[in-house]
Amino acid sequence: MEGSDTVSSWQRQEGVHGEHLEYRAGETLCEAYVTWDARKEGRRPCVLLAHAWDGLNEPMRAKAEEFATLGFVCLALDVYGKGVRGGVTDDNSHLMGPLMADRALLRQRMVAGFEAARRHPLIDPERVAVVGYCFGGLCALDLARSAVPGLKAAVSFHGVLKPPRLGVQAPITAKVLVEHGWEDPTAPVEDVLALTRELTDARADWQLHAHGHAMHAFTYPGLDKREAGLQYHPDAARRSWASMLAFLDEVFATS
Repeated sequence: MEGSDTVSSWQRQEGVHGEHLEYRAGETLCEAYVTWDARKEGRRPCVLLAHAWDGLNEPMRAKAEEFATLGFVCLALDVYGKGVRGGVTDDNSHLMGPLMADRALLRQRMVAGFEAARRHPLIDPERVAVVGYCFGGLCALDLARSAVPGLKAAVSFHGVLKPPRLGVQAPITAKVLVEHGWEDPTAPVEDVLALTRELTDARADWQLHAHGHAMHAFTYPGLDKREAGLQYHPDAARRSWASMLAFLDEVFATS
């Protein structure tokens, strides 16, 4: 590896290799999870995977391996720092809150993960996209908003949509896909409309897919906390996944 990145690795399921990758974001040591189909050779497109508010836990590693089976190198990012993880069913506001309050710091950590991915010997540095869920959806949008050169696309699943307010927005060159549950209380209609204006003003190539009757976290199987605005919606989950795959096929075919 170039730079100061270090790895530890093991074999996961048949054909899929996984390794921990350490990288630095300023003074913070982060630990990503990188996975790919070891039966294939050569550089390939990369999906950066931005975690939800509980951090880089087992569900995100499993999702990363799913991307690996589709032919991508998937680098599951770590914006909290090595060893800083929440619980899947816990209130993780104490982890997410500081980065929501300091979007410049969040941007720094996202860009550091992006740069670590581009150094990886199996990743085509010209074919990198970011995909995020919930808090990770905001992270994906913030990486696109950073206008970092080389990012091809950003996909937000039921993400928080509020802008970072870090000064004048540079033109957004990454293509953007937003998969939004129309009844998501974390992204009210005023935030949705504000995002469409923001992306249009930034001259982004953007798409918004709004899923009727879907709430926050609609891709999480078994989730049923309707009173809190959290519920799995199988149709929205299936349609949004298919939409994302078609979007990535188009983006990487033309890059």
